[in-house]
Amino acid sequence: MGAAVFFGCACIAFGPALALCLLTVAGDPLRVLLLVAGKADEGLVTLSEDGRPPLSVKQMAYVSGLSFGIISGLISVINILADSIGPGTVGIHGDSPHYFITSAFLTMALVFLHTFWGTIFFDACEKRRYGTLGLVVTSHLVTSGLTFLNPRYEASLIPLFLLTLSTGAWAFFTAGGSLQSIQACLSGKKKEDDSVMVYSALQLPAED
Repeated sequence: MGAAVFFGCACIAFGPALALCLLTVAGDPLRVLLLVAGKADEGLVTLSEDGRPPLSVKQMAYVSGLSFGIISGLISVINILADSIGPGTVGIHGDSPHYFITSAFLTMALVFLHTFWGTIFFDACEKRRYGTLGLVVTSHLVTSGLTFLNPRYEASLIPLFLLTLSTGAWAFFTAGGSLQSIQACLSGKKKEDDSVMVYSALQLPAED
């Protein structure tokens, strides 16, 4: 039972992040390097023959945010996953029996949030929108405060995922996404202009 809880919670916590890595990062060596480094490096500019950065600001924001989210998730949940193997029974002394699975969903949300925050924060720094920077910091503090709703850990899931969805929509439009790009993605159109919008929606602009 311990192994099942361990692998189940690990897949919930990091399955979506792994999917994002495979779909949007693994195909580009520079994005992989940025994911591993966890930050945008000015040395990447020297890899471009024409003197321009080989990765756009939006790409660097997305990959850096995803990297920081994964690292933050690992740090926050690694000990919990280790304890899930056993020995012991969760809730035997009256605590919440949903502690492990709630922690897994919280970690999944935090990975997404760091990815979204990275996109919004980079854009705000580039355009000097200090009010947006303050909102990002505030939402970070609110997220941290929601984790204090213990021992009713599951009570924090609904407001946290509402915050995740709203922040994701904010990051989507900040990255250049639009309702038209969503429609184009869902309809599977192959037009060039739709392709550009779909790549923009993924925060990975189409290359020439």
